[in-house]
Amino acid sequence: MNEFKITIIGLSDQKKETFLEAERQAVQSCQQFAGGNRHHALVSHLLPENHCWTNIDVPLAPFIHQVKATQGNWVVFASGDPLFFGIANTLKRECPEANLQLLPAFNALQMLAHKLLLPYGLYETVTLTGRDWNCFDAALIRQIAGMGVLTDRVKTPTAMAQRMLAHGYRNYQFHVGERLGGDHQHIRTLTVEEAACTEFELPNALFVVKTQTKNLSKAIPDEQFKGLAGRPKMITKMPIRMVSLMLMQLHNRQVLWDIGACTGSISIEAKLQAPHLSVCAFEKRQESQAIIQNNCQRFGTPGIQLFIDDFSHVDKQTLPLPDAVFLGGYGGTMEAILNEVHRLLLPGGCVVFNAVSDGSQSRFLHWQEANGYRLTALHTITVDQHNPITVMAIEKPQLTIHP
Repeated sequence: MNEFKITIIGLSDQKKETFLEAERQAVQSCQQFAGGNRHHALVSHLLPENHCWTNIDVPLAPFIHQVKATQGNWVVFASGDPLFFGIANTLKRECPEANLQLLPAFNALQMLAHKLLLPYGLYETVTLTGRDWNCFDAALIRQIAGMGVLTDRVKTPTAMAQRMLAHGYRNYQFHVGERLGGDHQHIRTLTVEEAACTEFELPNALFVVKTQTKNLSKAIPDEQFKGLAGRPKMITKMPIRMVSLMLMQLHNRQVLWDIGACTGSISIEAKLQAPHLSVCAFEKRQESQAIIQNNCQRFGTPGIQLFIDDFSHVDKQTLPLPDAVFLGGYGGTMEAILNEVHRLLLPGGCVVFNAVSDGSQSRFLHWQEANGYRLTALHTITVDQHNPITVMAIEKPQLTIHP
């Protein structure tokens, strides 16, 4: 049986004039080649006359299936260092039986840093290639000094800059490298405002470097939030908000659902305290959409997913499952909402509820006991001249209890 060997060769954007010795040996002993269209254009003139080329497209599953079915000897071309958020990681995971050989080049961020003499080892790396915005948003909220960013056709430097401006992050500088390593390489330094109205060639990568610190508030005074017209008191009060968030232990959580978000105060404070969180806010009032979006922009919290509809009507199949839930409103259907939360909440997840009456407190505790949740906190707090609020936290058992 032939050896199942995959050699992965890293390329810059420069058309190959010749292969290095190790690359040449791998190519000469192979008939099965793969890569993107751009990679084929860079190396096709150096490949064996009767070679078989497979184009690598997203999703990767068909390509992986072909490699595993064919086995034998493959050469895969990739950009830069294929282990740097690249195809080598996928092949290593999906084809553990293969003998992998790696012949890397500099990755795009390394090439850009070398040209700019940037100390890129001090910067965090964020990849937006085929991924959501969450890591990028978290880095902004954390006010990191600098990050290297890998882009794609949708999450471009332009889209990044526009997202930053919408949430008040003008305190960074963009260093963008286009088609790095080739004859058409282009490097430029821009402000966020300039990048927001500039088109960039693909492929590109960039460093985003902080020029000054943005003031991000925590424990935000209630009056600073834009509120519902005529209902200025319709907000979870700041001291109650802080206790509620503390009880969720957000540093240990990954996904928060804020049900009955109203002005977005809980979602916004949660994102500021734990930027890594994925936050989904649910609110049925149509007028709350503009209010929450305004507050997110005002307080620099991109990435909060907002759903304007009755919680029970929202399609949740594609949403990340929560390990923390704040029940801010239930519209007379507490038990129905809690039953749906119970179905989707991860084991060990928590639910926090602020009761404004003895009746709502009793209903919540009755549901908690009936469903085998552990009561982890119960605090009654009075803020200024307002009525007492009872803040309760409950925890879902690690193993579901069947009746």
